[in-house]
Amino acid sequence: MIKVGIVGGTGYTGVELLRLLAQHRAVERVAITSRGDDGTAVSTMFPSLRGRVGLNFEDPAGADLKSCDVVFFATPNGVAMQQAPELLKAGVRVIDLAADFRITDIAEWEKWYGMQHASPEWVAKAVYGLPERNRAAIKTAQLVANPGCYPTAVQLGFMPLVEAGLIDPGSLIADAKSGVSGAGRKAEVSSLFSEASDNFKAYGVAGHRHLPEIRQGLSRMGDGPVGLTFVPHLTPLIRGIHATLYARITQDADFQSLYEKRYADEPFVDVMPAKSHPDTRSVRAANLCRIAVHRPQGGDTLVILSVIDNLVKGAAGQAIQNMNIMFGLRETEGLWQLPVLP
Repeated sequence: MIKVGIVGGTGYTGVELLRLLAQHRAVERVAITSRGDDGTAVSTMFPSLRGRVGLNFEDPAGADLKSCDVVFFATPNGVAMQQAPELLKAGVRVIDLAADFRITDIAEWEKWYGMQHASPEWVAKAVYGLPERNRAAIKTAQLVANPGCYPTAVQLGFMPLVEAGLIDPGSLIADAKSGVSGAGRKAEVSSLFSEASDNFKAYGVAGHRHLPEIRQGLSRMGDGPVGLTFVPHLTPLIRGIHATLYARITQDADFQSLYEKRYADEPFVDVMPAKSHPDTRSVRAANLCRIAVHRPQGGDTLVILSVIDNLVKGAAGQAIQNMNIMFGLRETEGLWQLPVLP
């Protein structure tokens, strides 16, 4: 059994990790931490886990995390870079669900996240945890930087085109919409029911911190710089991301076939039949990305639709997928949950 710890288990990604790990046959949950809720039963905070998770929250200072084989950090940005190095030096493998180790350019990271990086030496050693791109490197990684939610949907949507060099990499557009759980569980005016319900708005148009992460990933796929316009939107949903992606064609091809072949062996990417329109609810609570390929009026612009659950394939599910790869398990172990309808 793989001994698992979770740092920061009181947010939405933390409870998603617990929900999915409770159904995983190869893990033993050792510890889950929270300074403010030390001693509180997990099932008291999250009644959905009653009878399945018997742990209490522990203060990080007293938790036996060094006895774990792997520790997930489901913490705000800036926490893992402070606490993970001690575990890494003790031989514990770490999967960080925040952004601390995603961007390799330290100055760029510090610009977007507004703080000095505490462990830049580990950034160079981290593997970016997008399995569909970096599976081989993830297998031997000690530290995995789990991708962000928007970056997952956008990169999986663009990846076959960028890898094949069939589009203009300098004029990519990503128009993405997310449910309010993407903002986390903290109290914010913009997340209040009366603010977010019956409303729809763009935000971060001048620049969103996921932009450099997406640009970095796409640049590596295409072995050169990309020009990306990325505009996120807040929708009155609890969970789900819908990314509408635009790319200008430079070389003709059977684009539907390109996507089907690229993702043929990927258990968590579903290329839908031509002319499909995937719904966010078709991936709700599942570790899935559904993609549809369109070429409106046979023109020179491709439109790619990419949907994920931001808390699963965009966070906790992908983290467990990475753990499965790291420990030589079946990649699908603990992750075959069907989407929830209606």
